[in-house]
Amino acid sequence: MRPAALLASLLLVLCALLGGCAIVDHEQRRWLFMPGTRTWPPGEAAAVGMQDVWIEYVSQHPEQAGQPVRLHALWLPQLRSGAPVILFLHGVHWDVRASATRIRQLHRLGFSVLGVDYRGFGRSSAGMPSETLVAEDARAAWQFLAREHPQARRFVFGHSLGAAVAVRLAADVQDEAGLIVEGAFTSSLDVLRSTRWGWLPVAPLMTQHFDAASRIAEVGSPLLAIHAAGDTMVSPQLGRALYEKAAPPKRFVLVDGAVHEDADVVGEQAYREALRELFGIGD
Repeated sequence: MRPAALLASLLLVLCALLGGCAIVDHEQRRWLFMPGTRTWPPGEAAAVGMQDVWIEYVSQHPEQAGQPVRLHALWLPQLRSGAPVILFLHGVHWDVRASATRIRQLHRLGFSVLGVDYRGFGRSSAGMPSETLVAEDARAAWQFLAREHPQARRFVFGHSLGAAVAVRLAADVQDEAGLIVEGAFTSSLDVLRSTRWGWLPVAPLMTQHFDAASRIAEVGSPLLAIHAAGDTMVSPQLGRALYEKAAPPKRFVLVDGAVHEDADVVGEQAYREALRELFGIGD
C-alpha cells in the first residue's frame, strides 16, 4: 500500500472528473494496484523450486460474468503430513514471485504455502484488478485449498494491501483456522489521511475502499496482527486500530527495528512465539 501512488491516483481522478466515473475508477485501480508481470529479482530467485499451480474458474462478478479465469500460484508444501496450510495474499506492484522470500519464511514456520496472483498480475489472466475482483480471486484460491487439502488446518495470510483482501476473505468464510495480517490498515482512505495529503477532500471519489475495519469483527477465528514499528508506508497506528476492532482471541505484535518490507525476518522469533501461543503451531 503506497501512499504516494494513492495520492497520484486521487490527483488523476480529480483531473478526470469531467471524463466520467469510468475514468475515475480505472485510473484509481491502475495506480492503486500497479498490476503487471514485474517481479523483485531476489524474490524471483527464491521462487526457484516452488511448484506452479493453476486455479481455473468462471467469474461470477458482474464486470466479467461468465468469463473464464486462470490464476497462477506458487505451492511450497511441507514434507510431513498433517501440516497446516496457508493462503498467501500479496500486496501491490509485484507479482507473487516477489513474495517468495516471505513464502519461504512461512514455510520455515511450519506451513505449507499457496501464494496466488490476482488477475492482472504475473501469469494470471489479464485485466485490471479491483477490490471486488481480487476478493473473487482470493475466494477461488481458498476453495481450491479446501478441495485439495480438506483435512488440513487452513489459514489466511495477507501482507499490506493483501491484508485487507485477507480480512474480507476470512470474514466471508467459516472454515479458516486463523487469520494472519502483516502491515495491515483500517481502510485505504485512512491510509491517505495518515499522510501529508490527508486534508484532500477525496472521499466521495474513492471506488476502492478496502474497508477492513468494517469487516474484521466478522472474522470468526483467532487473529495475529504483525506490524513493523518503523513502517513508513502503513502507519503502525492503523494496524493497531484494525486489531482493536477484532474479536478475541487475538494478538498484536509490534516488531522493533523493522520496516514495511522485513517484519517477517526481523520479527521471526516473535512470529514463532505468537504462532505457538495463539494457534499451537510449533509446539
